[in-house]
Amino acid sequence: MRIERHASLRASLKLFVAPAAILAALAFGARPAGAVPAFAAQIGQPCQACHVGGFGPQLTPFGREFKLHGYTQRNGDFNVPLSAMAVASYVRTQKDQPPPAPHYGPNDNASLDQFSLFFAGGFGQHLGAFIQTTYDGIGRAFTWDNLDIRAVTTTSVKGHDVLLGASLNNNPTVQDAWNTTPAWGYPYTSSGMAPGPAASPLINGALAQTSLGATAYAWIDDRFLVEGGAYGSPGATTLLRLGSDPTSPGDIKGLAPYGRIAYQQMVKEGVLEVGAFGMQADIHPGLDRTTGTTDSYTDLGVDASYIKTLASTDVVTFNARYTHEHQSLKASCILAETTPAGCASNEMNDIRADASYYWRNKIGGTVSVFDTFGSSNPFIYAGNRTFKPDSTGVTLQLDGTPWGAGHSPFGQRFNMRVGLQYTFYTTFNGAGSNWDGAGSNASDNNTFRVFTWFAY
Repeated sequence: MRIERHASLRASLKLFVAPAAILAALAFGARPAGAVPAFAAQIGQPCQACHVGGFGPQLTPFGREFKLHGYTQRNGDFNVPLSAMAVASYVRTQKDQPPPAPHYGPNDNASLDQFSLFFAGGFGQHLGAFIQTTYDGIGRAFTWDNLDIRAVTTTSVKGHDVLLGASLNNNPTVQDAWNTTPAWGYPYTSSGMAPGPAASPLINGALAQTSLGATAYAWIDDRFLVEGGAYGSPGATTLLRLGSDPTSPGDIKGLAPYGRIAYQQMVKEGVLEVGAFGMQADIHPGLDRTTGTTDSYTDLGVDASYIKTLASTDVVTFNARYTHEHQSLKASCILAETTPAGCASNEMNDIRADASYYWRNKIGGTVSVFDTFGSSNPFIYAGNRTFKPDSTGVTLQLDGTPWGAGHSPFGQRFNMRVGLQYTFYTTFNGAGSNWDGAGSNASDNNTFRVFTWFAY
């Protein structure tokens, strides 16, 4: 019994005392991407009809409507609802880093970041699906990835057009149609070889592929969205078979409620969206139930976006969100067998914003800023000198998509994006200099990345 308790304690401390191995991989590691030519074939349009810059996952207003309507729009006969995607990159950091896997070095790494297969399509007027499975080229393992199965219908209520929908999905916000919420927010592609800050709100990806939920929504007059639902945890054995780690962050006690509202309106010949989202989850850390209590997370956020197509077919976009998280980590404090003052209570804030300009919808530049900050806690952030979650930085990206409008020499379903990314940090895990007490500086994690991204 004592051995089991220490094993559970190690699992808990892995998340809360040294969370970089988990949350950083989710927030800054290889991100699932939504460039699915099967959908383009289904609607008989090139990728740029649904995606800014001719490549996923940043959606145009038309792409948002296609997703909200359950992927059901079709123009033409049946098409094969299958697609594939591959992302490869070269990563160099300013200073050597611990290798992300045994088969990589401390710097100058090239890798296949991920290879994904998609089952994606609409089936009749009421059903649609987006199902992704991914091979992680760095971890060299398969896992289930994004899941979004939808049922939709339309009706009229007191003169208002109403789309009613339901989604079965495995990641809070993966069903969202705007690129402001975490699942599809910037960066749209990144690498697990790149270092990332340790702290991030739970809703920023910690429950991706370790939860399963159902939400229902109403899209009223193509302007106002209201959505609600809840998430639970599949069994540990099921998650292991699907390639996910059930101990990270642990299993949800009962159901975790989720809510979303958004309003979209034409403003100065562009489309403006403002919204809010929230989630509350009680979690048994590391699957440990011996404490008789849980860790509790309450995430509340607001978001906004703006997209405008200029007369020359150039496109400008802006996305932003702010998330506040309150944590009550009673279970983890008990498992640590030491409870310093203020161990359980913690506050975290996360701000992210990005702006893009795409020339002729082919060559784009993006500037993104991020700032995570919160209360000091020597238990949760024991891995850094200041005991704070603070990390701040900027990411710059330049990319090109030659065949977003179609006409690829390799067939209409083939699409490709190539790009350069540079991320630099002014603060990392609590400080700008000597953040770990061993002389490491935030700028040591500055990362240059060259990537190629193929879809078929």
